Amino acid sequence: MSAGLSKDPARRTAVEVVLAVDRDAAYANLLLARLLRERSLSGQDAAFATEIAYGALRWQGVLDDIVAVASGRDVALLDAEVRAVLRVGAYQLLHMRVPTHAAVSTTVEIGKEVAGHRASGLVNAVMRRVSECDWPTWVARVAPQGELGRLAFERGHPEWVAQAFLDALGGDLAELGRALAADRPVTHLAARPGAIERDLLLRHAGDGATPGPFSPYAVRLSGGDPGGIAAVKDGRAQVQDEGSQLVALAMVRAAVDGRDGRWLDMCAGPGGKAALLSRLLPTGGRLVATDLHPHRATLVRGSVSDAASAVVADGTRPPWRSASFDRVLVDVPCTGLGALRRRPEVRWRRKPDDVADLVGLQGALLDSAIDAVRIGGVIVYATCSPHLAETREVVRTGLERHREVEQVDARPLFDGVPELGPGPDVQLWPHRHGTDAMYVALLRKVG
Repeated sequence: MSAGLSKDPARRTAVEVVLAVDRDAAYANLLLARLLRERSLSGQDAAFATEIAYGALRWQGVLDDIVAVASGRDVALLDAEVRAVLRVGAYQLLHMRVPTHAAVSTTVEIGKEVAGHRASGLVNAVMRRVSECDWPTWVARVAPQGELGRLAFERGHPEWVAQAFLDALGGDLAELGRALAADRPVTHLAARPGAIERDLLLRHAGDGATPGPFSPYAVRLSGGDPGGIAAVKDGRAQVQDEGSQLVALAMVRAAVDGRDGRWLDMCAGPGGKAALLSRLLPTGGRLVATDLHPHRATLVRGSVSDAASAVVADGTRPPWRSASFDRVLVDVPCTGLGALRRRPEVRWRRKPDDVADLVGLQGALLDSAIDAVRIGGVIVYATCSPHLAETREVVRTGLERHREVEQVDARPLFDGVPELGPGPDVQLWPHRHGTDAMYVALLRKVG
């Protein structure tokens, strides 16, 4: 049966998203948006499909542990279709107010559509066993015994991710609980300077929208589809987390010695920061925005002003001359642990070994950024992760390799932002600031 003929298109859509993430490594946000549009799902149906798809993905590893107990078998041995159906069904039972009979019966029916009638007996049996215990009881039964492991399980995170957050928070378990709980995304917009004033964007954004508390260009939405906002459609505004805006503003606000007008944004795709930077250049200034991937460079090209050039380039093998730029932003590829609330599948897709694989690239890009800036210029090192190996350790080892640079206190660049810690670097947090967990370090070339 096609999704269009399903008796329950919202649940069917959610299952298909969860299945595609599992089987095809799909990006949930891109696929879900396309399916909702193609199937004309809107209002409550779209909201319900989004909630159960994203919820099942956020809690995937924990749900799998429970399904394994309820089924008496390793979840990895189940057919992918059955696995997706049970994840969506278990999420409804344990984390939503869906009545038990409705969650069980609808999951069995969707299972027949997606996995075939032969799977219905297994799906029915597992769902009924899951329904025999509430969430606290399952936590007591299945969660690891250690304090950290139990907290990670209760909040739906892998223990290694919780450990990374705990390290970045200085070992405060109470705050870790708040950090892990802050996993619901809020859509932020940025008014592109010179294209639209934020007050006008607020009016475009509709009821419930509020000005961002930190960026003068930010608007926080209360819900809805940002793609339907006129100013976003015509390019006067963009969807961009306020934390990302603050990274670009840190680049602009940093003091440089001498001339100022030649800026570089390495790893610029998809172009949100470059779009702001290109519109905040000093008169006569020029931004070079680069990305390794041609399709991302194309996105950058479509977002920047005429004062910028978008170039396909490998930042570790740069085509530009040394000491060519006054300011360099290097927002390095990372694990994305700072944006788990927006990318629900990432927390279970990423593995600890990924960190080690990325750290070498991050260090190489920082080396190139340092080489690219002139004496008296500044480098902003940024990443969307709080993992210390990707943040302070990359900066620390970079400083050891490059005696010609010094670290500068970045906190003054975040005017009005509270709870920035002891410095000299800055780590934003969803539970503290309502932004993605962006990290920023400011370096200056002195010789």
